[in-house]
Amino acid sequence: MDNGLPTSIVIFGASGDLAQRKLVPSLFNLCRKGRMPKQFRIVGYGNTAFSDDQFRAHLEEGVKQFASFEFKPDEWAAFAPTLAYQQGRYTDLADFKNLSGFLSKWEEGFGNRIYYMATPPGVFPNIVDLLGLTGQLDESNGWRRVVIEKPFGTDYASARSLNEQIHKTLNERQIYRIDHYLGKETVQNILVTRFANTIFEPLWNRNYIDHVEITVAEQVGVEHRARFYDGVGVLRDMFQNHLLQLMTLVAMEPPASFDATALRNEKVKVLSSIRPMKEADVIQNTVRAQYQGYRQEEGVQTESTTPTYAAVKLQIDNWRWQGVPFYLRSGKKLKEKLSQITIEFKEPPHLLFPNAKEHITPNMLVLYLQPDEGVHWRFEAKVPDTASQLRSVDMEFHYADSFGKTAIPEAYERLLLDTITGDASLFTRADEVETAWGIIDPIISAWDSPDRSQPLAFYEPGSWGPAEADAMLGRDGRKWSTWDGRKE
Repeated sequence: MDNGLPTSIVIFGASGDLAQRKLVPSLFNLCRKGRMPKQFRIVGYGNTAFSDDQFRAHLEEGVKQFASFEFKPDEWAAFAPTLAYQQGRYTDLADFKNLSGFLSKWEEGFGNRIYYMATPPGVFPNIVDLLGLTGQLDESNGWRRVVIEKPFGTDYASARSLNEQIHKTLNERQIYRIDHYLGKETVQNILVTRFANTIFEPLWNRNYIDHVEITVAEQVGVEHRARFYDGVGVLRDMFQNHLLQLMTLVAMEPPASFDATALRNEKVKVLSSIRPMKEADVIQNTVRAQYQGYRQEEGVQTESTTPTYAAVKLQIDNWRWQGVPFYLRSGKKLKEKLSQITIEFKEPPHLLFPNAKEHITPNMLVLYLQPDEGVHWRFEAKVPDTASQLRSVDMEFHYADSFGKTAIPEAYERLLLDTITGDASLFTRADEVETAWGIIDPIISAWDSPDRSQPLAFYEPGSWGPAEADAMLGRDGRKWSTWDGRKE
């Protein structure tokens, strides 16, 4: 809610890629749409020596190169004066005092502030501490919100420690842990599909759904992130945040309202209901793999066992989902770039039609998150001029067809706007982060155990992953779905 005060948006790490590629183009587009506060200033903070004009020129190039909308010089000329730069270190109290003085002078004593951590995670606690020591988190003269980028910890212990550190200075309501996946329009549409359409919710349970697949596939390899990625791997990079977040939106109970607390409570309930894995379960229900050629990537150790692909079978022990497996997979250098959720329903319990095949193809609902955003519904129809022969047919919705090709905004745009308005619905809470790590930690521990009981598989670049992942579903009598709902 706008309290009428000027708003300062401070970006730590402002000379980096994230600010140039995502943050400032998103803030510029919000300004173009008239959604920014009446008075605002965007202040970059970093080690690089920039003048204000150099900083603006650097960001202008980013907008021209990376923004999804048309660049108009007159619009940029109106926006550019809101940009300023403060050079400083992340460990120097004097530099933070200079920042505080700069902001206070512009605000004239009263103002709201957003501090965005576009920095390596190791400096998060130090920045928060120095903001606290210099009085920049005090809310006497306006609200204060801190946006923290992932990764939030590398395991349960480090996430809990990080939470404890920042809670010494910040209240939980001031902390916005960002996962850009939740800012995607198609991800938000999961809740609309479920709760705004009465045809789905009565069927959304173990009585009608056979299984759920969640796929986030990338065509690219590790590229310039190789050195970072080799110490992280696919579980930490994709599963603990993106895939588990998608799973909670599919599996959660209807919240009492779209209030942030109510929504996040239901998500935590899902995570808390996921059946924990012992080492024997990990062997049976997970696959870890690496694409051929990964060890030759610059920055990767020659004997690296870091997985670039994983497939995981999870079970939710609650009334709605008992016995319905959730299959999650993600990897690099796969056949296509896509993110989708496939809901496969059970076959009809009785084969009514005499000329039908031995099995009737089950109904399927596919939520396309990217790149061809939309919804796909597969059902059975009678083939004309036959007695009772059946064939699968499709009903499809595509965002581009219904709303236009440029209708979907950048995910960061939505999340930055929510931060400004104080809506934390799409941000993760402390207990949510810790519970998610509690699910992933036992898998990583089993994979890293000295006996290597879960061997590392390999797959060819351009494939859908290792044969072991197909075998995991095969043991359950199932197959993975491809992008258009066909079985591989």
